[in-house]
Amino acid sequence: MTDWSAVVWGFVAGIVAGLVAFLVPVIGHIGAGLIAGFVAGYLAGGGLGSGLWHGLLAGALGGLVLVLVTAPIAGLLGGVLGGPIGGLFGGLSVVVAGLVIAFVFALDSAVGGAIGAVLAD
Repeated sequence: MTDWSAVVWGFVAGIVAGLVAFLVPVIGHIGAGLIAGFVAGYLAGGGLGSGLWHGLLAGALGGLVLVLVTAPIAGLLGGVLGGPIGGLFGGLSVVVAGLVIAFVFALDSAVGGAIGAVLAD
């Protein structure tokens, strides 16, 4: 069963770590995903599989929120600069790229979740 409080706390930890990650761009964002997953996995406990699952959810949630925030902005900017077609393609391209980013965030968060859950038990 999914411990949603662990997932939400992992998500919050990932957001905070992601904001700090702008100081060290590539390593920082990978680390933010690992931290998000670690927190979710550690709080959920339950072994390797549970940690993977909770870390995956925390990372994916962070990526999906990123998509929901940036896609409308890109659609509006594309609409202003490129007309209706520009708005459509601007918004859709951000959604597709964002979903790929959400998948990548979820993968490293799953690894962090597995580590956190193993250390919690």
